[in-house]
Amino acid sequence: MEEVDVDPAITNIPAASAGKHLGFAWGPGDILVYETIFKASGASGSGGSHIHEVRKDEDIYSPILRKLFNESHLIFVGLQTIREDVPGKNKKPQFVRISKNYRSVIRACMEELKQVAVSTKDAAVATQYGNQVSILLAIELIWNLCEVLFIDAAPAGPLLLHLLDWVRLHKADVYEKAREVLQSESPAEHHDYWDVVVSYVLQGRLEEARQMLVKQATLQPAARNMYRLMDTLLSKMPFYNPAGTQTLTEFDVKWRHWHEEVDRCLQDNSFASNQHLELICKILVGDEDTLLEHRDLLGTWYHFLVTRLLFCHPTVKPTELHYYAQSCLTMFLDSRSVPEPLDNILLAAFEFDIHQVIKDCSIALNNWWFVAHLTDLMDHCKLLQSHNLHFGSNLREFLLLEYASGLFTHHSLWQLAVDYFDHCPGFGRVYLALQMERVPLDTERKALKVLRICEQRKMSDQVRSICKVMAMRALRNNRLGSALSWSIRAKDAALATLISERFLQDYCARGTFSDLDLIDNLGPSMLLSDRLTFLGKYREFHKLYGEKRFREAAKLLLSLMTAKIAPRSFWMTLLTDALPLLEQKEVIFTAEQTYELMFCLEELTSSLNTTAASADRPMQEEDIEVTKVELLRLALARNLAMAIVNEGTIEA
Repeated sequence: MEEVDVDPAITNIPAASAGKHLGFAWGPGDILVYETIFKASGASGSGGSHIHEVRKDEDIYSPILRKLFNESHLIFVGLQTIREDVPGKNKKPQFVRISKNYRSVIRACMEELKQVAVSTKDAAVATQYGNQVSILLAIELIWNLCEVLFIDAAPAGPLLLHLLDWVRLHKADVYEKAREVLQSESPAEHHDYWDVVVSYVLQGRLEEARQMLVKQATLQPAARNMYRLMDTLLSKMPFYNPAGTQTLTEFDVKWRHWHEEVDRCLQDNSFASNQHLELICKILVGDEDTLLEHRDLLGTWYHFLVTRLLFCHPTVKPTELHYYAQSCLTMFLDSRSVPEPLDNILLAAFEFDIHQVIKDCSIALNNWWFVAHLTDLMDHCKLLQSHNLHFGSNLREFLLLEYASGLFTHHSLWQLAVDYFDHCPGFGRVYLALQMERVPLDTERKALKVLRICEQRKMSDQVRSICKVMAMRALRNNRLGSALSWSIRAKDAALATLISERFLQDYCARGTFSDLDLIDNLGPSMLLSDRLTFLGKYREFHKLYGEKRFREAAKLLLSLMTAKIAPRSFWMTLLTDALPLLEQKEVIFTAEQTYELMFCLEELTSSLNTTAASADRPMQEEDIEVTKVELLRLALARNLAMAIVNEGTIEA
């Protein structure tokens, strides 16, 4: 495939026209352009406050075209499920059916766009939708031809029948004209009557042409024999029947006999007295000059090609198509005319150069939807095996990656892109990982959706990243329960420690825990960090105390300090929590446990004295601390005495 440099389309930015200096920032699917304060020599004025967004692909923001993306995604996923081990001959009908499904989706979107373009009162919107209809028409035209030539790969005989259907589908204005003629008071005298008859003949719709000619014959009794002869010629024209028993050679012989008969009638001047019937006879014999005189009815060079094949070469082989296509394009276009991009794409298809078709479409179209899906289908048909790119990925994967990356810039279509990345074995996972990190996590619901996608694909780094982002956001909004839940899900010990600290600070300030359900059901997750373990165990102490299971509560409280699970800064709170247990009538703490509590208190007071000496604290705060310590010492001494007496009595 020959490499051709193509000049990119120019996008006008209002600020640039004033000669201002512009800065820019690349995004995944667009560019932000802004005016800077830089001044060139001799320039005056200051930078503006406007930021311009230059989008690569506007189509994904069209609500109607979003249906195209959504429905084609389902077809794409279905195509990937076709098993590789099924014989190629059995797959062909499936591939043709899938191709028709793609085209039906394009057609449905096209019809909806037409309706909206007609009904809207906004001229700009009507123009925009009209342009999109034109693009979809071209896309469907190319896809249909590729289906005939590459996917269905019809041999000589059936090939022409498929091409006739292709032209009839894309040159459907004859139906509207015929309806207008037939609904008039006198169809045979309508000014478009002969245009309709000739159009039917040019498209090989000979049955419809015969029915129209009957109306003219009734008005001209004197020329009835002439019309009857034309009717006979039209009815006798042979068409190849792939389902019949006739061989292609037999059909060719039969067609030549018929062609000779038509030519004889023309040479005999059988229709010389009626210019319209003589014109039809010249078309039937395949007279090129006559066909070219009716460019306006043919409309396009490829309609001219199919009509010429129908009346001159009905058994054309696929390998001969490119010769006829090139000559018809040259003959049909004016010598001063230059082929349009669509002409070159169709010509490449007739030359069976699928890679050139894909390349030209990539250049001509403004998004990757068409080339990505067509290439994927062609790849499944084993038509692209010989073409790999020089930078790692094959053509199919490269185009799918580009298309899916574009979808990721849309707030809802990004979910479709995930499946496209999944079916790119080379780089799909890498692209997905990078794109997932860029999805804006606007809501918790969206974050959970992104998280589920990453978890299903075992993308642990992305899972942690998402959970951290959501945890920090919840923490900033003081939603501690949600923050803790996200940090546990991220398995981030440092973050869990930070949030646990906030829970403890919140408890110290308010005297109660928030989000009790979460803390009560931490389970094995509390082992993620020491501080989280302490939070869970401290809450467990409160539950035991509330259930009046004082001995278990006392044992747990003491273990939190002696095992150094509780932070030193929280010891005073724990010792204060021990006061009600020390003041119980029944001895809760044993003598040994009381000694341990005393040791913890002394250790704490010695560290407090050291801290107090180095820091200036308010007098009132210091007095409260001293009072707490004195109360604790008194309670501990009293409990120790009671415990010794109680334990001595039991031993005695």
